[in-house]
Amino acid sequence: MKPYKFIISGGGTGGHIYPAIAIANECKRRWPDCEILFVGASNRMEMEKVPAAGYEIKGLWISGLQRKLTLDNFAFPLKVTKSLWDARRILKNFKPTAAIGTGGYASGPLLQMASMRKIPCLIQEQNSYPGITNKLLSKKVQKICVASTGLERFFPKEKIVLTGNPVRQDLLDIDSKRDEALEYFKLDKAKKTLLVLGGSLGARRINQLIAAQLENISQDVQVIWQCGKFYYEQYKDRANSNVQVHAFISKMDFVYSAADFIISRAGAGTISELCIVGKPVIFIPSPNVAEDHQTKNAMAVVEKGAGLLVKEADLDQNFTTIWKGLIENEKLQNDLSSQIKQLALPDATTQIVNQLESIIND
Repeated sequence: MKPYKFIISGGGTGGHIYPAIAIANECKRRWPDCEILFVGASNRMEMEKVPAAGYEIKGLWISGLQRKLTLDNFAFPLKVTKSLWDARRILKNFKPTAAIGTGGYASGPLLQMASMRKIPCLIQEQNSYPGITNKLLSKKVQKICVASTGLERFFPKEKIVLTGNPVRQDLLDIDSKRDEALEYFKLDKAKKTLLVLGGSLGARRINQLIAAQLENISQDVQVIWQCGKFYYEQYKDRANSNVQVHAFISKMDFVYSAADFIISRAGAGTISELCIVGKPVIFIPSPNVAEDHQTKNAMAVVEKGAGLLVKEADLDQNFTTIWKGLIENEKLQNDLSSQIKQLALPDATTQIVNQLESIIND
């Protein structure tokens, strides 16, 4: 039997790229002689991240429609036409066994042409509210792997499989790392710890909030504040014996283990990690994302009694009340922790590749 050949498209943001690479790694683990080719948007971050992970990638000249009237929008029909043509050529030359899409601009043309060539296709939707690309592709693919319930509103019910989002495997045993993590971050074991996450680049409004509230917050807890590389120079002087300020945190398993409370954005991948971590979370969704999907992601958790939510527009008015209500109520802390753990799907990558194997063998 010839080795399997998989073509994978996902990019634009880390939330699309990381699941794509995780799926590729699982394919390689399961079928060591398989061939894998990525397809991305030629000017997006996947063109750096995918080769860094050890895989070949080809770029398509594609982008999304801008909400404002721009010159790029006038070029959009030409970009789509050329990307479809280039995707057809790539598929013809590579001859994949199956195609996988994890969202992002390039996955649309690639999976559209793959389905037209009768190549088995699977998409993985990270969010509780899908983007337009996966909505359109859902009618053409064989399987749709999702991380949230209730997506029958958007996708054909018979194609949906609840698998979860791929997550770092080193998060699965964070409880056993607690003492080592506290030592690593030089934290006081007698104090509770708040972890503030704004993503690798940082979240301006969360940083403004923490800067304004830091004196009050640090009276209750010690703080690990990941402000992002864009904001580190601005906030690094706020560090003291009770407050750590980081541009980036590489040991995420340790920092999750050390934390007792978490303030975070609500990207799909982050939420999947937080469900496994199982700590009380206050979500502050970014309002600056397509179709406000971070708010929808957070609401899917909050509605199950598994997290708290403060919208950016309400931070000045509501944050202090919600924060105090959390740290002063041990029952609420335990309930949030218990409920969010019940949403965890720790073997998502394995389940996704199981579904891939099923469409190959049909």
